[in-house]
Amino acid sequence: MAEKKQLFDEPSDVEAKSGDVHVDGPDAVHVAMTPDAAEETSERLSDNAVKARGQRRLKDLPHKEED
Repeated sequence: MAEKKQLFDEPSDVEAKSGDVHVDGPDAVHVAMTPDAAEETSERLSDNAVKARGQRRLKDLPHKEED
């Protein structure tokens, strides 16, 4: 059985350095990305943040959304 990942409630710090995008997050996460990778990641994060917020709002209603 997969271990549940820790859930963080604080956003990561993001900074552009020398043409790269650096992300410093909780639990000692340090990632450097190209601008293209950072843009695509930001779109994926935004899309899934909206989806997760909807899942939280609907979780106690009698119907269940399929993933």
